[in-house]
Order: sequence, then structure tokens, then C-alpha cells
Amino acid sequence: MSNLPVSNLDDIIEAIRALQKTGDKLPSERDLAERLNVKRHQLRKALAVLRESGDIAPAAARRSRSKLTQYSDELVGLTNPIEVLELRLLVEPGHARLASLRASLPDINRITEAATTPDTAVPSEVDLAFHTAVAEATRNNLASTFYRMLRRVGVDARLKVASSATKASCPKRISMRDAEHKRVADAIARRDPDAAEAAMRAHLQSVQRLIYANDPANGAAGSDAA
Repeated sequence: MSNLPVSNLDDIIEAIRALQKTGDKLPSERDLAERLNVKRHQLRKALAVLRESGDIAPAAARRSRSKLTQYSDELVGLTNPIEVLELRLLVEPGHARLASLRASLPDINRITEAATTPDTAVPSEVDLAFHTAVAEATRNNLASTFYRMLRRVGVDARLKVASSATKASCPKRISMRDAEHKRVADAIARRDPDAAEAAMRAHLQSVQRLIYANDPANGAAGSDAA
């Protein structure tokens, strides 16, 4: 596609849309400009139009990792697993709703892939990948950044209990969690906001019950549970 004759803004926009239809993630701005044989400033104008129309995700803002870590460290001392999950119950069903309305085909592919835990995978990493993919599919930079901070607080070692983590990682629980994740992913893929929101809420309520069952005194549970 390097010789594609794109000579004006509309041509570039249509060329980018054609690439999106393949289901692959768009390459970096530099690589995309070379692939379409256009100038970088022309490409940026086309990308701005596509972001404005919602056809591609907003550009990621630069973030300070040190500040994010600082805030996370401060919050760990102020909260507990129950509070973390209560906030997730308020926030993540909304993520699922927005994702069903805004997710691109690559977004949906990532969500669907992360809904299943491979035998050789670390369950907590797969879980984080799934929920992060849903948050990023909202195409709201603030939502995805806030979610990463919330999960960083939630998986901090100071909020976990080893016995609960072991229970949460058992094959039966992982199978149940995957089934719950798949219901969310299927609803997003169907572009059904009500079903996506309801499925995410039901999933997190299941996690909440698990937390109370494992340790009703302080609500501590391992990060694999969600």
C-alpha cells in the first residue's frame, strides 16, 4: 500500500478507514505516513477528523508515571478492598456501556481475546488485560487513566490476603470469571449498551460476593478474583 495515490484529505481518511476494516491496529503515525505515502502534517489532519467523528480513539495524553505512583501509594493507606470494589461497581458498568457504543473492531477483538484465560497464562494478568481493554474502548482518556490507578491500588500487596488469592485462582473460579467476561464481551460486540452494562455489573457483584465469602471481616481478596 506504500504507493497508494492519496492526494487530499478525503483520500487519506478513506485510506485509513480501509486499513481499519482489516481488523489490525493502526501503526504509529510515522509508519502510517510512510505506508500511505503522505506527509505527516496531512496525516495528522486526517487523524484529527477521524478522532472528532469517533472513528478512532483520541490521542493518548502524556502521563507522569511518578505522579500516578505517588497517588496510588497515598490511596492504599486510605482504603481497603471493599471500597475499591464499590468504586469499580460505580465506574465499570459505565465503561462497558460506552465501549459498546464506541469500540472499534480492534478494540472488540482485544476485549474478546482477553475474555478467555489460556492455560499457561497468569490469571490476574488476563483479568487486568480484559478490564483495561474495556476501559480503553470507551475512547475516554480520563476514564482509562483513572481505571489504571484504581486497579493499581486494588492489586497492591498491602490490600491482599494470600489465602483468598489462592481461592480466587482455582480453576473453577477462573472458568466462572471467563464466562462472566465473555458475556460482557459479547454484549459489547453486539453493540448492546444495556446488556453490556448489566453484564459488567453482574460480574463485579459476583466478585463482591467472593470477597465477602473469603474474608467477611475485612473484605480482603486476591487480585485474580475480578
